[in-house]
Amino acid sequence: MSAADGARRDLATLPKAHLHLHFTGSMRPTTLWELAAARGIRLPRSLTDEVALQVEPTRRGWFRFQRQYDAARAVVDTEQTMRRILHEAAEDDAAEGSGRLELQVDPTSYAPFVGGLTPAIEIVLDQAARSERETGVSIGIVIAASRTRHPLDARTLARLAARYAGPVVGFGLSNDERRGTTAEFAPAFRIAREAGLLSVPHGGELLGPAHVRDVVEHLGPHRLGHGVRAAEDPALLDRVVEAGIGLEVCPTSNASLGVVEQAADVPLRRLLEAGAQIALGADDPLLFGARLLEQYETARSIGLDDAELAALAASSIRVSAATDAVARRLLDGVRAWLAAPPPVGGGAPAPPPRPQRS
Repeated sequence: MSAADGARRDLATLPKAHLHLHFTGSMRPTTLWELAAARGIRLPRSLTDEVALQVEPTRRGWFRFQRQYDAARAVVDTEQTMRRILHEAAEDDAAEGSGRLELQVDPTSYAPFVGGLTPAIEIVLDQAARSERETGVSIGIVIAASRTRHPLDARTLARLAARYAGPVVGFGLSNDERRGTTAEFAPAFRIAREAGLLSVPHGGELLGPAHVRDVVEHLGPHRLGHGVRAAEDPALLDRVVEAGIGLEVCPTSNASLGVVEQAADVPLRRLLEAGAQIALGADDPLLFGARLLEQYETARSIGLDDAELAALAASSIRVSAATDAVARRLLDGVRAWLAAPPPVGGGAPAPPPRPQRS
């Protein structure tokens, strides 16, 4: 590798796919504050202090995270709000070089405010199409069930996802991995797979290799939300790699939830050396204080050079549900990014400011 190849190109201009982002958790802090004020909702102090919304050196833990998420979700009570959140997520991704966004939505929380599950998902899909046209970011929707609710609820959502297969590209299972029995959600995932949807459940975040194995055996994932704990079991990791299961790795959220001490401690290098297909994700930037670009900056901080970062971005595109045309365009952009000369002196420009609503 030449000296030029080792220089630091601008990561914001590197085409990439963002495959692990939750709807409510994608909200801008300024949007949350504005919506809460308009509704007279008093937010927890941790959600009103700009410093508290940045990643803290100490671990937050799952239960604090869940309280914060529930508080943020309380402001999402109109169609207009749902549309705004999705559009701003697309704008933010566009500013960070993401050409493909697969946004995870559980419509259950918003259904009571807009007339039911079907209207909720139709609002999301309509706005996704509008935002794709306006921002240039290709958008797919993942409908996700929750481990905290009955598996029959998951089947209802799977049937809804199947009905809208196409703009809905996948079916997920999120929330606290320690809740529910994985095997009981298998029928829901069977419905989704038979409709041609990707199986994208969470696994291997709060729980270790045994949970990853459980999810792989019962839910047949195409991608695993997180999946980093597979690195603790070489045989399991080999199995994941051989099966072609992508890993949606979210360094900042893993650090905030105590999976690792610091974001840079995520076993990214180990996963890559094993041959894993990886897509970096921001998970819930509202609560973890870091969007997609920071995840790539973390990868750079642990020693990945520009060629490796380009390969990481290309991997995210390949494991996405983007159309062949979109994938080709983005992969061509990755090659062009790497072929372009790096900045004089090898210094990367500062990341662009996060778009704010005027």
